Amino acid sequence: MTEVTTALAGFAGWTLILALTMITFRLMNAFGGAKIALNQFSPGGSDLPGFGQRITRAHLNCIETLPVFAGLVVAAALAEQLAVMEGTVMYILYARLAQSLVHVASTAVPMVFLRGGLFTVQVVLMLYYAYQLLM
Repeated sequence: MTEVTTALAGFAGWTLILALTMITFRLMNAFGGAKIALNQFSPGGSDLPGFGQRITRAHLNCIETLPVFAGLVVAAALAEQLAVMEGTVMYILYARLAQSLVHVASTAVPMVFLRGGLFTVQVVLMLYYAYQLLM
């Protein structure tokens, strides 16, 4: 497996891990102390306390970015230009993992800045790939 496919599979797998964590937390909340009905939850997680809201948002952040990354990987594969991504593509996965972990850990201002920096790494790399593929 190449770095590109590893990064894409890792990104998708991480998104699924966050989804399972979110589902578990939601079920624990529905059947535990909070008793938030499963058919009345907020998709953004605003009805959940602390961790539940943060894990929901971390999952949604992945959902928002994964299609763009996957689209670039598909475009590079179809153009037989995967080499454009080799050498740097794992940084997208590492930054995504770190961004999610920071998001789940804290909403303190310094952590939000760190999270923003990690997101910026991903966006800049994807913009670079798009530029390279279009030129």
